[in-house]
Amino acid sequence: MLQPNDTELAALLQSVKTIAVVGAKDRQGQPVDRVGRYLIEQGFDVLPVHPKRRDVWGLPTFASLAELPRPVDMVNLFRASKFCADHAREVLELEWLPSCFWMQQGIASPEARKLLEPVGITVIEDRCLMVEHSRLMGKS
Repeated sequence: MLQPNDTELAALLQSVKTIAVVGAKDRQGQPVDRVGRYLIEQGFDVLPVHPKRRDVWGLPTFASLAELPRPVDMVNLFRASKFCADHAREVLELEWLPSCFWMQQGIASPEARKLLEPVGITVIEDRCLMVEHSRLMGKS
């Protein structure tokens, strides 16, 4: 499937309220830190996911998607492409399915796409969520 056009992407971003950030780290200067803080500032309910960290951006941090206490609308990945298919399989094991699986700029996984699109999950590859949100939604 093709990446969503701007109209479809804006509608998707409008519908998203809760985002799991996989690979979350609050190390200043790193893209994941900038994007995570941006999402929080924009009012999203952010759930950081990292196997070792317990407090990222002052928020409780979960070791895996399976440990999340509630459903999320989007899974936003800051992991190398080679790990994305494993995270897609992790998503498929959840009791709930997110509407979107977003791989940040420089990250792509045809295998993750092949796993998730048939169950109705929108897959975004190689795009920065912060850049796209700011461009399409404007800073609020």
